[in-house]
Amino acid sequence: MTAPKLGDALATARLLFDRATLDAAIVRMAGDIRAAYADGEVPLFITVLNGGLPFAGQLGFALGELGLDLEFDYLHATRYRGQTSGSGLAWLHRPATPMRGRRVLLADDILDEGHTLLAVQQWCEDQGAAEVRIAVLAEKLHDRCVAGIRADHVGVQVPDAYVFGYGMDYHEQGRNLPAIYALGD
Repeated sequence: MTAPKLGDALATARLLFDRATLDAAIVRMAGDIRAAYADGEVPLFITVLNGGLPFAGQLGFALGELGLDLEFDYLHATRYRGQTSGSGLAWLHRPATPMRGRRVLLADDILDEGHTLLAVQQWCEDQGAAEVRIAVLAEKLHDRCVAGIRADHVGVQVPDAYVFGYGMDYHEQGRNLPAIYALGD
């Protein structure tokens, strides 16, 4: 079976947020996050790969411009493995930095149903993190989010549709698009 083509999806996709809008949302988020760490403590900034990478990079720079130093690490956990739905969490890489007593900031592309982020948040807490905050570029609007998960910092809200771009993929394509799109009918 031939993989769907990104160009075909873009031909009928609806632009939800352009680069300028997303940049402004990230700057706004950075201000809110900076205020949350006003005590001068250096948070452990963990990027959730693959989707969180473009957003986390931009957010990290915006926080640096506001004078917030960060210690970086990453994790790679997935339920989807290239599919549009999934069940069990697969850990491909866990952070190497000790979390005991640390304030942790998770950066991810989207909060959809929240299964992955909840499992990651609980894992960080199990590692002894003093606090776990979650920053997502996009939050999907629906009523299917699992109990116990919420984002502390949200850039934009997207409709309950297949969205891609700015870290979110269309069949492992389009993560580097500088905007967020909703798949057309």
